[in-house]
Amino acid sequence: MRVILDTSVLVAAARSRNGASFCLLSMLPSKQFEIALSVALYTEWQSVLTRAEHLPPGASAENANDFLRYLASIAHLQDVHFLWRPFLRDPDDDMVLECAVASGSQYIITHNVKDFKRAPELKVNAIRPAEFLTLIRSKS
Repeated sequence: MRVILDTSVLVAAARSRNGASFCLLSMLPSKQFEIALSVALYTEWQSVLTRAEHLPPGASAENANDFLRYLASIAHLQDVHFLWRPFLRDPDDDMVLECAVASGSQYIITHNVKDFKRAPELKVNAIRPAEFLTLIRSKS
């Protein structure tokens, strides 16, 4: 099963090792799911996660970039040839949804589910990290 990790999940994992976001990232690579990634989404991850306010204590922007390169190395890299814009209210969310549709991902894992209200129209569901963990645990 392919999924998209919204930037909010990576930020939450960087801020706390106790939450579902960190648990989810700790499972990678996984036999139960594969992350899909486009160049646009990777660029957003990089822009946000290298900001000082999102770095874990003692970590540098280079540490964040190393981790992002690791995620890219295990991800399904997806070209996006068809843009659905404007579809959602935020163009950055449109970019996430476009990657999901192009990659055939079932889920966008995000803390901002409300931002993806229209995603089911394109056969993609937005789900919180804790809900996704419950889902994959119930299938194993």
